[in-house]
Amino acid sequence: MRRISKLTRVAVGVASLALAATACGGTSSDSNDGGDGSKEDLGLAIAYDIGGKGDQSFNDAAFAGLTKAKDEFGYKTADVEPTEGETDADKEQRLASLARQGYNPVIGVGFAYGPAMKAVAAKYPDTTFGIVDSVVEGDNVASLVFAEEQASYLAGVAAAKATKTKTVGFVGGVDIPLIHKFQAGYEQGVKATDPDVKVISQYLTQTAEEGGFSSPDKGKAAAEGQIEKNADVIYQAAGLSGQGVIEAAANAKVWAIGVDSDQYKQEALAAYQDFILTSALKDVGGAVYALAKSVKDGEPLTGTQVFDLKVNGVGLSESNPKMADVPGLKDAVAEAKEGIIDGSIKVKTE
Repeated sequence: MRRISKLTRVAVGVASLALAATACGGTSSDSNDGGDGSKEDLGLAIAYDIGGKGDQSFNDAAFAGLTKAKDEFGYKTADVEPTEGETDADKEQRLASLARQGYNPVIGVGFAYGPAMKAVAAKYPDTTFGIVDSVVEGDNVASLVFAEEQASYLAGVAAAKATKTKTVGFVGGVDIPLIHKFQAGYEQGVKATDPDVKVISQYLTQTAEEGGFSSPDKGKAAAEGQIEKNADVIYQAAGLSGQGVIEAAANAKVWAIGVDSDQYKQEALAAYQDFILTSALKDVGGAVYALAKSVKDGEPLTGTQVFDLKVNGVGLSESNPKMADVPGLKDAVAEAKEGIIDGSIKVKTE
């Protein structure tokens, strides 16, 4: 029977590593032989989602977890980029190649790896596999899932406190159930804080293949449209496309809310940081590291591993000192967080 559990605080603090571990795209691996020249077993490998490394968000958070594992365990790692227009068969081949080379664990970053993961895990029963943002059945698979709606609720509270026009926006990358969780939590947080605030929500594309997670120009255009409708705070859950949302907000001198990583601290977004109010954090790096550590310790995690507010698996960043200038914002967020953790606030996922 598949084990379902909530992780302890093993992941706490890893998300912040994403801020320093961002990099440009490219496939890489780093080896470390034993001191006597003998070859050690290979370690962690990750296969990136759409947008690849350098998205300043989701994929870079995963890379932060890989970096921490590599530094702590001193073993070989690999991170592999996706290709444009790839199929499930391409993903299957990528995961199988990593397992064949001896990497363990092998992690697919993103729900799109679901079908490929299910097929490959069955063929390599001695390898531990992980998948982020999806649940895949398998005795040797750990499904690393997050309570994105909880972090998004807190983002909604912040937006409702910060808006002066009583209009805020949400830009989702692709119209799928995963991103619906971000939208649902955000809208609920806004309305619970101030029922008079209007929320404008939209999606960039219907499918990932159309570029919803990988097109900053689409994000920028969507945000500009919402700003024309008087939105002065815009929350984006759009991967690489979110960079365009942040740029548009900064150009118009309105607030943007980042996602997954603390985007206020991302070097590539430094020109816009004064207008990044906060970010809804998702500790993908912590999840990646936790799975790698469990394999290193000889007790591989399997089943569904849930990262929520209780274990600091999600949260809201407080890096921008200007948050303190918004009356009541921090107190309202703290109160909402407490309510979600103690169960008095039930956050919607749809």
